[in-house]
Amino acid sequence: MISWIAAVIVVVMTLNVFSAYPRTSDAFVRANIIGIAPHVAGMIVELNVRDNQRVEAGELLFVVDPRPYEAVVAEISATVALTELEIDAFRQAVHAATAELAKAKAVAVYATDHLARLEPLLERRFVTPDEVQQAQSDAVAAESAAHAAAAAVKRAERLVGDEGGLNVRLAQVQAQLANAELNLSYCHVTAPVAGYVTNLNIVRGEYANQGLQVFSIVDDSVWYVLANYRETLLDRIEPGMVADIWLLACPGRPLRGVVEGVSNAIYQSVGANVDGLADIAPALDWVRLAQRFAVRIILDDAPDCSMRSGSTATVRIRPDG
Repeated sequence: MISWIAAVIVVVMTLNVFSAYPRTSDAFVRANIIGIAPHVAGMIVELNVRDNQRVEAGELLFVVDPRPYEAVVAEISATVALTELEIDAFRQAVHAATAELAKAKAVAVYATDHLARLEPLLERRFVTPDEVQQAQSDAVAAESAAHAAAAAVKRAERLVGDEGGLNVRLAQVQAQLANAELNLSYCHVTAPVAGYVTNLNIVRGEYANQGLQVFSIVDDSVWYVLANYRETLLDRIEPGMVADIWLLACPGRPLRGVVEGVSNAIYQSVGANVDGLADIAPALDWVRLAQRFAVRIILDDAPDCSMRSGSTATVRIRPDG
């Protein structure tokens, strides 16, 4: 009888401990995984890493054949030079058109003044009507020529392409050149973060497709644990709480972590939308299972043993810190 009572007491105390200090063995070590994919397509002509190798941020990983992109840069650079020559020619045309406009205005002023001098002489018969009519025609023609010359100046100015302190002709080809140079720079693929190369399944000479991941880098700057807790325990877990963590790969070396947050959603196949309608599977049992939600815990320091994303862990939350 006494042993039975003692067993009950032990069970009650154990349940209280597990309730006060939520614990789970459904936990896994995680690190951020960065997929490496080239921005441009082409044959890999240089491969500087091997699988599971550690790399530093900015280290050259591989090189996509740059020759096609160098050709594009050279072609557009020539277009830029040609455009600059064309712009200079258009500006010279503006100067010529401006000179023609000045000449046409001078002719128009002379024709108008000449007509003004002849008209009073017609009444006194010092000139003939034909001479006056000819002067009128010359004045009208000169004025029209001046208007045409002014329009030619405006047309020549528009052809130059200057707009608001910017030459749009040159800006267009310069933008094309910048894009071509950017694509050329993408031929040299560097590590975005420090970490370990993983899942490397390419060799030199293989064709790399734009945007298609070729391998990944495990970012080892921050390690965290995703601990899956039953929903009945989540009200006891809050961000900032301290967690004790034991890794299966590092026995006898407890780690310290801090709860960063608790997941607010998980995928639920029951009730998922199918063609806009909820897919509800029929159920005959009345057992209600508690769902598990991920609790993210940031490790304060990585242990001395090797850390691997996906390693098994056991977590205990300490609400009292």
